[in-house]
Amino acid sequence: MRKVGRSGAVGDAAIASVTVVALCSGIWLLSSGAQSQAPPQPSAAQAAVDPDHQGSAASALAPSPPDRIRIPSIRVNAPLMGLGLTSSGSLDVPPAEKKNLAGWYEAGTMPGETGTAIVAGHVDNSQGRAVFYDLGALKKGSVIEVDRRDGTTALFTVDAVEVYAASDFPDDKVYGAAKRPELRVITCGGGYSKRTGYQGNVVVFAHLTGSR
Repeated sequence: MRKVGRSGAVGDAAIASVTVVALCSGIWLLSSGAQSQAPPQPSAAQAAVDPDHQGSAASALAPSPPDRIRIPSIRVNAPLMGLGLTSSGSLDVPPAEKKNLAGWYEAGTMPGETGTAIVAGHVDNSQGRAVFYDLGALKKGSVIEVDRRDGTTALFTVDAVEVYAASDFPDDKVYGAAKRPELRVITCGGGYSKRTGYQGNVVVFAHLTGSR
């Protein structure tokens, strides 16, 4: 098992696999027969040009826990809860019944400080679309705003939006330590199966470009 430590580095917790299982049942598509309303998926044009994500970065902010995430271009405005590890050492997820709630890994990097901060949320639940249903429609250059407890708002610019099959999830690329303030926003995506639910994850890669 691979764990993510406080520095944002990847250690021993299979976070990718657990994220797929816990966030990606697709119960709404199955129960409603709404597969024609499957969430949008990123196109190849939204993939990263290179693994270093070109673009200038703002100076890191002092550590402060995040309270809210906003992504104006896809109408996301949601509170953030802290996520820990389960008894098996894997990343926990927000309660499925709270559709407009996302979570951040609170033992890892805080959004805005140097390193890789992780935010995760459901794509749907039994009632319908959830907080990150439209994450796959996000475009490069879009802005993600994270309100922090110290009163500042960290502003991230999207570098890439990619989708990975669960069997080929690049743990190091997604969860690995960064030398500048970066953010990953994760939900379900990829193919959909009635037996297994969603078969992968949509991952947004972003870096800090300002604050207010």
